[in-house]
Amino acid sequence: MAYPDVRKRVDIFALSIYGLVVFPKALGHVEEAVADLFDRLDKGVTPVPAILAETFRSLNTCRRAGEGRFIGCAQLLLVWFHSHFWRVEKVSYLVFLENYSLLKELVVIPRRDDITREKWMMIFQNLQEENVEWRAPRMIPNEILYRCEKFGWVHLLGIWGATRYAPLLVLRQYRSRQFIPATQGLAQCEFSYRGDNYKKRVREISNTWNQTRRMKILAVSPLITPEYVWWWERRINDNISVSSQEDV
Repeated sequence: MAYPDVRKRVDIFALSIYGLVVFPKALGHVEEAVADLFDRLDKGVTPVPAILAETFRSLNTCRRAGEGRFIGCAQLLLVWFHSHFWRVEKVSYLVFLENYSLLKELVVIPRRDDITREKWMMIFQNLQEENVEWRAPRMIPNEILYRCEKFGWVHLLGIWGATRYAPLLVLRQYRSRQFIPATQGLAQCEFSYRGDNYKKRVREISNTWNQTRRMKILAVSPLITPEYVWWWERRINDNISVSSQEDV
């Protein structure tokens, strides 16, 4: 970096990380949309919704096609894997400290370079419920944001498209009881920033965040209802029933 200004050198380095690691759509290049998001960070804009949106959109694309390249931050996805797919019997007290950082902890842990693609496939194919850590030890919220406006989910605006996330589908991650959520219309909420009408949809989605709803979290057992097991086994993706929050 030849810039004499230290701040500019740091900004260029940070932008490179955003473009090549966090949002690696074009290998070896930083997309203009990434630069636009990076420029807004100084104005207090958080990149978290965009990171989640593009992660979910890429995973959905691969799932629908049955194959494909994951376009997202593979390092953050790996952190999520380690947080949920390897159950830890004894949790360090450090996770409850105010300045605890999971990312810093994982950086100092020796990397497992011996896990091949075939090994990962075997791990996923043989996952049992008892192997899954539904709630990471560091997650101790007493309430969650679960919907925006009239929708039973929250909308996420990425840098190349928008998608949705339904916290009511993953209540077990909060040690709360998983019931059958309302999912009608959920699959139709994902779209790319193309065409004539996408800007109008983006404005509408942004407005939904002006009316958010939260719910208290109550740790219960068992974590799932019998009705949820029946629903999940049949993959009913357009369910319209609305469960009472008293079931949570």
